[in-house]
Amino acid sequence: MNFDFKLDPFENFLKSFHEAEKKSQSLGLENHNAMALTTVKNEQPVSRMVLFKGLVRNGFSFYTHYDGRKGSHIKKNNHVAAVFYWPYLDHQINIQGQALQLTSEESDFYYRSRPRLSQIGAWASDQSEVLISREHFESKVQFFEEKFKGMDIPRPAKWGGFRIVPTEIEFWFQREGRLHDRFVYQVEAQDWKRFLRCP
Repeated sequence: MNFDFKLDPFENFLKSFHEAEKKSQSLGLENHNAMALTTVKNEQPVSRMVLFKGLVRNGFSFYTHYDGRKGSHIKKNNHVAAVFYWPYLDHQINIQGQALQLTSEESDFYYRSRPRLSQIGAWASDQSEVLISREHFESKVQFFEEKFKGMDIPRPAKWGGFRIVPTEIEFWFQREGRLHDRFVYQVEAQDWKRFLRCP
């Protein structure tokens, strides 16, 4: 991929993201929008895969249970990191920044777009808590299916979105002999400082 080191890193991100979407579709792959999200609990980094759900006010958005592990970590320390990796493009994007909660209106809008079973799941799951049994969880799913039968399902207050407002974005491209290209943007005052980083 030819990289144009633009003044605005979000232009470059969208170009990369759309290229990954196009390539993944041609290969029959799913979840080109998967990103590894790292939070911190008591100085211990914790990583997991989440799905990126679009740029919101120059932040990388994702959705979760506010009282689950991710949400609880972010409440105490909102400094996070995220990585997109597309091996079929030999390309990754590394992000550092702060996770800020989306507005209720933004979370409501996305929640309404989710499949109905996913909406039910947001009510039934006490995310990251100890699970008594699969049967117990499925009975809770059934309970909420009956409760909301024939109704639009409201978003539970415990569930919603965050956006990662970046302080650094690095675009990494694999090169032969591990002589990689690394294009870095860092926040400086109210603007972006751009530089290359050694492989």
